[in-house]
Amino acid sequence: MENSLTTLENHPKIIRVTAAILEQDGKILIAQRKKGDRLEGKWEFPGGKIEEGENPKTCLQRELQEELGIEVRIGDFICENEHQYPHIHIRLLAYQTFYLSGEIQLYDHAAIAWVTLKEMQDYDFAPADVPIVEVLRSER
Repeated sequence: MENSLTTLENHPKIIRVTAAILEQDGKILIAQRKKGDRLEGKWEFPGGKIEEGENPKTCLQRELQEELGIEVRIGDFICENEHQYPHIHIRLLAYQTFYLSGEIQLYDHAAIAWVTLKEMQDYDFAPADVPIVEVLRSER
């Protein structure tokens, strides 16, 4: 029988993270990870880590306010993807997101881009975000 301590060591804690699918005028907002980040230069859907006791929709509203300075309304759940990076194991939860107010500021990213689903193929996405791009493309 396997030792329970060994089992825990082999199965790292899964960190839940949110991702905003924010669409305007047929384009979706993506953000580039800043220099010095483990995934520096990679593109992602903006969002962030769900804090203890926080619900995913509240997290996404908070993260977009902190990272981009905008107020949003969170809509329907779109999909999720679980990914094991060398440094962290995440479950990425993507939600339809609607812009309400504020001017986008780059507090936590190197750049942003508004892109069509077709244009997404030209961007180097973080591995956890790639399956979400595929889901979005398959649904349209």
